[in-house]
Amino acid sequence: MLRYALIFLVLGIVAYLLGAGGVAEIATTIAYVLFVIFVILLIVHFVTGRGKRI
Repeated sequence: MLRYALIFLVLGIVAYLLGAGGVAEIATTIAYVLFVIFVILLIVHFVTGRGKRI
């Protein structure tokens, strides 16, 4: 999921540099939402401790 967030962020930056403001805004919004979901899932993973226990 973090990979897709970075892809959309790069797409947004390239679109902004090429002058497509609307596409850049949408791409960066998608990147932000994916990053927030990634962080929430990461925190849930750390709190629940779903790993191998010896």
